[in-house]
Amino acid sequence: MPVASSATLTSGVAGRYATALFEIARDGKLLDEVERDLREIETIHATSADFRQILASPIHTREEQGRAIAAIAAAMGLGSTVTNTLGLMAQNRRLFVLPDLIAQVRALIAAERGEVTAEVTSASPLTEAQAKELAATLKKTVGKDVKINATVDESLIGGLVVKVGSRMIDTSIRAKLAHLQNMMKEVG
Repeated sequence: MPVASSATLTSGVAGRYATALFEIARDGKLLDEVERDLREIETIHATSADFRQILASPIHTREEQGRAIAAIAAAMGLGSTVTNTLGLMAQNRRLFVLPDLIAQVRALIAAERGEVTAEVTSASPLTEAQAKELAATLKKTVGKDVKINATVDESLIGGLVVKVGSRMIDTSIRAKLAHLQNMMKEVG
């Protein structure tokens, strides 16, 4: 992917770091490693308030953020590409854009691979077979390989909510009940 077209997918501070990280990973044939490392960082970000505080708090100096990131990266066994990027971001006090960077790098990797990501929310976790079947069905619809990003929301009661690009399909029981409730209001 040429630089000009990758730049159109990203913008702002996170976009510049994302584009640089993606291009280094692509040129070094490290896309799988970078994607795995970013997935692990995203998990830590989602589960650790201390990690989020280190990233966002102006109280920590550049050096403290850099040491914390280096220690975390070493403990997690992250590759040098992501570790160096995080170190540079700490040095430049840009760690607060990490969630956006992760999303943008994922989008660049997916575009490079010709993939589309489907955000799938279900009432209970999808089995591996269900995820594969859903990905195959969506591939027929969108014409590209589909990567499933699955989350669980028990309030759906049953069914799925699938978002692919600007399309959304809501087959959840919660949505059907809401629709039925609206129809009953119109009648009465």
